[in-house]
Amino acid sequence: MALTLRRAPHSTRSAATPDRPDRSSSGNPVVAVQRGGALAVAAVLLVFGVLGFADGLDYFSTEGGRIAGLSSNGLLSTISVLTAAVLVVAAVRSARTVSTVMLVVGTAFLLSALVNLAVLETDWNVLAFSMANVIFSICAGLVLLVLGAYGRISGNLPEDSPYYHGSPAAEVAEQTGQQLPSTPAEYAAEHAMREAELAVVEHRGTPDQQRRVAAMAQVRTRADRRDVWMSFDRP
Repeated sequence: MALTLRRAPHSTRSAATPDRPDRSSSGNPVVAVQRGGALAVAAVLLVFGVLGFADGLDYFSTEGGRIAGLSSNGLLSTISVLTAAVLVVAAVRSARTVSTVMLVVGTAFLLSALVNLAVLETDWNVLAFSMANVIFSICAGLVLLVLGAYGRISGNLPEDSPYYHGSPAAEVAEQTGQQLPSTPAEYAAEHAMREAELAVVEHRGTPDQQRRVAAMAQVRTRADRRDVWMSFDRP
């Protein structure tokens, strides 16, 4: 029995089409919130650090000087500026980068609060922390953790989230052109494709399944194979 091959339509889908929204754009609400939060915290830390340098604080003083209601020394000012730089660099990179950095830095802020609370008014207080610093560190850490987790840690992520289908296997699939289905029609097509391929291999496929499988064999990527399959159902 002769098989009729149909030319696979050229796939014009991109990550910015309605079926596959652009998840890395700064217009994405998840990305905008995370980048805005990172830049806001970075601005506060940068101002705090620069004011500490401007006052010429002793670098390793355990008593420190007062800056905007907080205690600081030269070492804490340096750490503040460096942390601000890290947040800014992360904010201009990918959504996953800024989220991960915010989670890490937020955790570091909370740990710093606990450690420095234990060494207040001792010779080990190398960052010249006061109780106000501890409270600020806790608040800043919680803000970074909440914003870093925003839109990422959830059991029901929206499709425009940069973390939708964010498993390692899904990321590899997308990077290699093997785009995952994203609509009910595409999921149904994937299921039908697998059944048809199995049926053809077992020599029990219908003529329609054989035509579709033969046509899919002419293309390479997962998305193109799915498009070929669905093209048979279009008028």
